[in-house]
Amino acid sequence: MTVKKAQPGELDPIETASRDEISALQLARLKWSVRHTWDNVAAYRRKCEAKGVHPDDLKDLADLGKFPFMTKDDMRDNYPFGLFAVPRDRIARLHASSGTTGRSVVAAYTRQDIDNWAALVARSIRAAGGRAGDMVHVAYGYGMFTGGLGAHYGAERLGCTVVPMSGGQTEKQVQQILDFQPDIIMVTPSYSLVIAEEFERMGLKPEQISLKVGIFGAEPWGEGMRAEIEKKLGIDAIDIYGLTEVMGPGVASECIETKDGPVVWEDHFYPEIINPETGEVLPDGAQGELVFTSLTKEAFPVIRYRTRDLTRLLPPTARAFRRIGRIFGRSDDMLIIRGVNVFPSQIEEQILRDPRLSGNYQVIVTRDGHLDNLEVRCELQREVSGKLSATDVQQIARELQHHIKTIIGVSTLITVMEFNAIPRTQVGKARRVFDERPAQR
Repeated sequence: MTVKKAQPGELDPIETASRDEISALQLARLKWSVRHTWDNVAAYRRKCEAKGVHPDDLKDLADLGKFPFMTKDDMRDNYPFGLFAVPRDRIARLHASSGTTGRSVVAAYTRQDIDNWAALVARSIRAAGGRAGDMVHVAYGYGMFTGGLGAHYGAERLGCTVVPMSGGQTEKQVQQILDFQPDIIMVTPSYSLVIAEEFERMGLKPEQISLKVGIFGAEPWGEGMRAEIEKKLGIDAIDIYGLTEVMGPGVASECIETKDGPVVWEDHFYPEIINPETGEVLPDGAQGELVFTSLTKEAFPVIRYRTRDLTRLLPPTARAFRRIGRIFGRSDDMLIIRGVNVFPSQIEEQILRDPRLSGNYQVIVTRDGHLDNLEVRCELQREVSGKLSATDVQQIARELQHHIKTIIGVSTLITVMEFNAIPRTQVGKARRVFDERPAQR
């Protein structure tokens, strides 16, 4: 099936196609992708042979469930180039994850892959309200991280003017926003609040800031964080989703007219939701682990890659494609505290119920003998910091402690600190969880 390319600023025809048209395109591309991976990635072919499946077994979309998963362990075990599906002389670029929990995941792109990536990020920016001629301030990190260059190429593809600021140098970030008057900022949600605090320090109000839209990704964030960002910066806060293993930013993106979850660009990525314990494919609407299969990637295809993100697939609204529900945690960042499953995003949600508390927080887990202890450190908003009595602060802590116990089911020690007491993240993702329990033997 041939898909017409849209001009910059237009919707791609597939974004308004029927489900039958989308499914037909997906099946054709899925057959190609599975065959391409089988033929060129020996490690995945061995997994298929061990499970007794072959590309010829893929007759319809449901047959994908017969094939084995890819995981981050596969990528680490085949580091750095063992999962590439094209010769080295066809690879135009490499990116890599941070590798904070082990070896980095190294992703490769052919020129066609980069072209597709730019087109999908351009589509995402347009879905967020961006148009040709807008100025886009890119505060994602450049370099091996996919965020900066991914956003950059996509904004240029849409016809925008790009300010390639990268992360850090907050005072310079703010000065350039004031000087250049950009329309859009692309940045992590945690760092956008750092930028917002600098505006506040300068005495500037949201209506004095030129930004109209923020496109936020690279770390999980919820509706409480969205409300805080929109209030402090006076913008529409839009969620863009991606990960290095699948492409980078632009795998899915919210639409500004609905802001009801990122739309999966299903013409390039086939999503599934599985039971994270059994691997069983779950129906749309059920909560489970998000799995992606790439449909068009040449250099670094992924077949049933387990993202570890916990969410659900929702029906289409603003576009013809399905959406991702709010990511409520990751199966690999879940904390087990005295037998209770706790996700950092759940704690963040309870913190942001109180408008006197900011979105900056830390979760510290320790062990006293055989018992786990959970401390939540949070801080007051600038406008109330230093103005509340000790009794008021203690009451805030008691209320938060009560909400966490009632909603999440775990007892906590709450420490409410003054504004700016918790270190800010200048580059990359904010570190929220500090698990100081001794390793199990």
